[in-house]
Amino acid sequence: MNPLEHELSYPLGEALPEPGATLEIASGVRWVRMALPFALDHINLWLLRDDVDGRAGWTIVDCGIANDATRAAWEQVFAQALEGLPVLRVIVTHMHPDHIGLAHWLTERWQCRMWISATDFNAATLASASTTGFGGGSAARFMASHGLTDPEAVEKIKARSNYYASMVPKVPDRFRRLLGGDTLRIGGRDWVCHVGYGHAPEHMSLHCPSLGLLISGDMVLPRISTNVSVIDIEPEANPLPLYLASIERLRSLPADTLVLPSHGRPFRGLHQRIDQLEAHHDERYAELIAACDSGPKSAADLLGVLFKRKLDLHQTTFAMGEAIAHLNALWLAGRLRRSLDDDGVYRFSSA
Repeated sequence: MNPLEHELSYPLGEALPEPGATLEIASGVRWVRMALPFALDHINLWLLRDDVDGRAGWTIVDCGIANDATRAAWEQVFAQALEGLPVLRVIVTHMHPDHIGLAHWLTERWQCRMWISATDFNAATLASASTTGFGGGSAARFMASHGLTDPEAVEKIKARSNYYASMVPKVPDRFRRLLGGDTLRIGGRDWVCHVGYGHAPEHMSLHCPSLGLLISGDMVLPRISTNVSVIDIEPEANPLPLYLASIERLRSLPADTLVLPSHGRPFRGLHQRIDQLEAHHDERYAELIAACDSGPKSAADLLGVLFKRKLDLHQTTFAMGEAIAHLNALWLAGRLRRSLDDDGVYRFSSA
């Protein structure tokens, strides 16, 4: 546990759901944990006891990636944890593969509807048909324009042309739209949608006032900072201020809210964690400005400033997206200058 984690409270201690099983968080709320084939090796998913159109059953929140292991794990959950009741709807917090990957399979399996924001539905539909962001030729050219010019890395990124589609082969054809401020009636309780920007196009977290629970998705995580990236299809995007404004809005929720994150363990200390994340990004801004004081730097030049550990290719692509997000925020706020040099690489220097 890192020092910042000691400032948070973990009511369930070290308890984790067994593979293919669930762990009860509150009445009618169960925790499911699925494996991921990355350094971030798991995702938390949620089962909510529900009643839709007079039918008793369950709502699933988030899905896992589309692979045989995750489908098999879900089948175990269905056999052991649903009490013989059906899945009535699938809620997806946002369009990233570990959250929406199996939505098509689940909705077909149970003949039910996916609920998601319209922006993320459209982004997922586009990305599953044509990989964007972290693989393919466009992504490789974008990364190279920010200094990631190692020929081997560029070729590997270019070769990952089916990166998203390999984990999200198909998105449901139909959906029900979620909007910030919506109140969903789930199992006789109200769950309020809190929209968040920056990490995904239109992320939805779900707060249940009567239970004191927040399904935070990826907006607030206890151990790691949320990935906020710029990708090739919107190269001058400025997502980091959007993200920080989004988590600041979550401060309106009670301080003792039990946060159910997509990665890590359920925790209390929402306001403290928001403080930590805001301080973290302020520190990253200061480090980048200091590094650029000594001369123009590309995003690739600055990876070592932001990330102290050795990165594999998967991690490097996400790290590049994060570095560019921080640099774009400083550039667009007038705190750094950006130039396109003769070698076709963007570099940032003191304003």
